[in-house]
Amino acid sequence: MNNNRLSLIRQPILWWILFLLAVIAAGLVGAGIVMTQGLVVTNLTDLVPWGLWIAIDLSSIALSAGAFLLSAAVYLLGMKKLQPVARTAVFVGLIGYSMACMCLLLDIGRPDRFWHGFVFWNVHSPLWEVTMCVGLYFTVLALEVIPIIGQSEPVQSRWPNFGNLLGNVHKIAPFLALAGLSFSMLHQSSLGATYGVLKARPFWYKPGLAVLFMASAIVGGLALTVLVSKSAAAASKKVTVRDDILDSVSKFIGWALVVYLYLRFWDMMAVEYTHTPGRSEAFSLLTGGPLAMNFWGGEIIFGILVPMIILLSARLRKDERLHVLALLMVVGGLIAYRWNTNMAGQLVVLADLTQGTTASYTSYVPSLIEIVVGAGVVAYGMLAVTLGIRYF
Repeated sequence: MNNNRLSLIRQPILWWILFLLAVIAAGLVGAGIVMTQGLVVTNLTDLVPWGLWIAIDLSSIALSAGAFLLSAAVYLLGMKKLQPVARTAVFVGLIGYSMACMCLLLDIGRPDRFWHGFVFWNVHSPLWEVTMCVGLYFTVLALEVIPIIGQSEPVQSRWPNFGNLLGNVHKIAPFLALAGLSFSMLHQSSLGATYGVLKARPFWYKPGLAVLFMASAIVGGLALTVLVSKSAAAASKKVTVRDDILDSVSKFIGWALVVYLYLRFWDMMAVEYTHTPGRSEAFSLLTGGPLAMNFWGGEIIFGILVPMIILLSARLRKDERLHVLALLMVVGGLIAYRWNTNMAGQLVVLADLTQGTTASYTSYVPSLIEIVVGAGVVAYGMLAVTLGIRYF
């Protein structure tokens, strides 16, 4: 075996890609089983119809929010210094939305009818609005990513004319930014509104969820964008990212966490204002039951408070390890929030009996096939980011 082949085998990036491909392959096998046998192979029920896949869907969409924020800042507000970070955000956004589409394709139970929402309009349903906005915004993100691919080294070195043609799409970037801002803001809030209009689930039935979903998406999406930018700069010498720009965005994330904590605090306090069957039980489930560790640890302490302190301190932000750790905790906190919100509203079931409405508890643990398929979707996202850092 020659030295070139030996050096290739010893590269950690190769083993990382092979590992991700193996997880994706397992996920594809699981997806094939779901496609042929249906949702009966999962642990989803009529009481808990939204499980692990919806949690991945909600998280991946929220973590893509940096795309519309930074694109709007660059092309609508004229903050050109943020353009390199905006390019990263758009690329991450496209990956996140494609992950969400993969999860939804399996979760709807009839993937062959995915197009019905675009053809048979139900304008009274928040889910219809989400469907339309996701489809339209995914198209906008694809158009915004085309110039990035066209200007990349692999395309320019092999097909320069084709690459320049793709790069011309950049001329309509301001219009794409405006469309992206509209579609993304509509559906980021509509995701929360979809939960908030469900009167049968008292823990969800409140207007504040739309605001909280938007606020959490802002902090999580920006945190992931900065994290990927830092990873790209560390992994490739070809990538140059100004530290002062990333530092400014990180400081903004810190202040956004302050606002988000305030909103989250009042959202939880409002639950205790009145006793509503199902709402108080879900609150207890979240703060002192099976979800308590995830709520207090994953969401509040390590998802908001600790990274907020780090990101608001210039001295702590200068420590690269602490800075990266804070960004990771913000991303993890967003995932914890989406999981907690999704599950707390479903694990308490209302029943109308002769003595009145009573609440009881149910349970949900993802089946092995749900975990395998979900891991495959996450591995796809990681592989796409890895290849994007390496080649684009």
